[in-house]
Amino acid sequence: MKRGGPLDLANACLLFLCTSMYLGTGWSLILFTFPIAPQLTVDNYYLQFVPQVQAATRFFTWMTAVMLLSSGVLAWRERKAALRWYPLGVLVAVVVATLLTRIYIFPYNYEMAAGIASPERLREVLDAWMRMNRIRVGLWTVQWLLTLGYFVHRVLRAQQPAGERWRLGLSVPPRGEAHA
Repeated sequence: MKRGGPLDLANACLLFLCTSMYLGTGWSLILFTFPIAPQLTVDNYYLQFVPQVQAATRFFTWMTAVMLLSSGVLAWRERKAALRWYPLGVLVAVVVATLLTRIYIFPYNYEMAAGIASPERLREVLDAWMRMNRIRVGLWTVQWLLTLGYFVHRVLRAQQPAGERWRLGLSVPPRGEAHA
C-alpha cells in the first residue's frame, strides 16, 4: 500500500476528528462550565457534574484507545518523512493527558461521585479538579494543533515541486538530492 494514500488520509482524518472532540470538550469546560463553579454547593454540584463526567469518561476511554492506535499507525506510515513528528507528538500528548487523568483527575471524580458533604472540601476538590483540567485542556490543544499541522504540512508539500520540497524542509529528499 502506497504511503500517503486514501487509507492513511482516512486515518489522519479520524485522528483529527478525535483531537477536535477533545479540543471542543475541553474548551467548553473552561468557557462554560468553570465559570459556574462558585455557584455549586454540596446540594447541587452532583447533578451539574457527576452524570456528565461519568458519561464522558466512558466515551473518551474508547476514543483515547482509537487515538493511540491511529497516531501510532500514522507515525509508522510516515516514519520516513518529516510528517512523522506530528503523529508522534500527538501520541506523546495523548499518553501524558491519559496519565494526568488517571493519576490526578480520576480521584477527584470518584470523590465527587461518592458525595461531598463539606462545602470547604467541595471547594478544594473543585479548585484542584479545574486546575488539573486546565493542564489537560492545554495538552488537548497541543494534540489538535499537531494534527492540524500534519494537514497543513501535507498541503504545503503537495503544492511544492519536488525540488522545492527539500529546500523548504517539507519532506525527506529523494536519494539523488541528499548530497547535491
